[in-house]
Amino acid sequence: MMEDVAIDGSSSSASEQQKPRRGRRVRMTGAERREQLLDIGRTLFAEKGFEGTSVEEIAAKAGVSKPVVYEHFGGKEGLYAVVVDREMRQLLDMVTGALTAGHPRELLEQAAFALLDYIERYTDGFRILVRDSPVAQSTGTFASLISDIATQVEDILGLEFKARGFDPKLAPLYAQALVGSVALTGQWWLDVRKPKKAEVAAHLVNLAWHGLDGLEQKPRLIGHRKS
Repeated sequence: MMEDVAIDGSSSSASEQQKPRRGRRVRMTGAERREQLLDIGRTLFAEKGFEGTSVEEIAAKAGVSKPVVYEHFGGKEGLYAVVVDREMRQLLDMVTGALTAGHPRELLEQAAFALLDYIERYTDGFRILVRDSPVAQSTGTFASLISDIATQVEDILGLEFKARGFDPKLAPLYAQALVGSVALTGQWWLDVRKPKKAEVAAHLVNLAWHGLDGLEQKPRLIGHRKS
């Protein structure tokens, strides 16, 4: 009686070959498991917040035991810190990389689009950044991130102020005001998503640009209060 020959040269009976093979469980590498936990953590933190998310839930979603989460991140706080750090870097890189134009108005457009693009593409990340959490002190806050972006805008405004005869020392104040208004509008647009992104950017730039265009060199208060 002849036997079928396996690919590796070993012989096996036809009946053995007909038996269904059990699917082997593919083990993840340490790097792959870490990325999986980060993806799951990002989704849960965005949906439930830091306090509402547990290590048990993260582990269950990943199909692992709790010690695996502790092994990679030391706990929920460590996982959250890495997620926040990644999102902050992503947003800052998008804004910084977008500022390539020479004309100040187009630079404002690029900054507005960069933030709105981030909100659209990385919605979970933005929801995490704008939440308050007990870990914020060690990872930075959304306010500190906005301050970093404002620093990029500050240099541009400083040159523009100097060219127009304004005091360049006031550039940091105006940079914070401009970037802060865009960021708060972004938080609002995150939920309503109306009007369309390009229209939101156009209105933001309209307010910022025409506001800057009509700046007084020495603004004054018109009310009774002076201090």
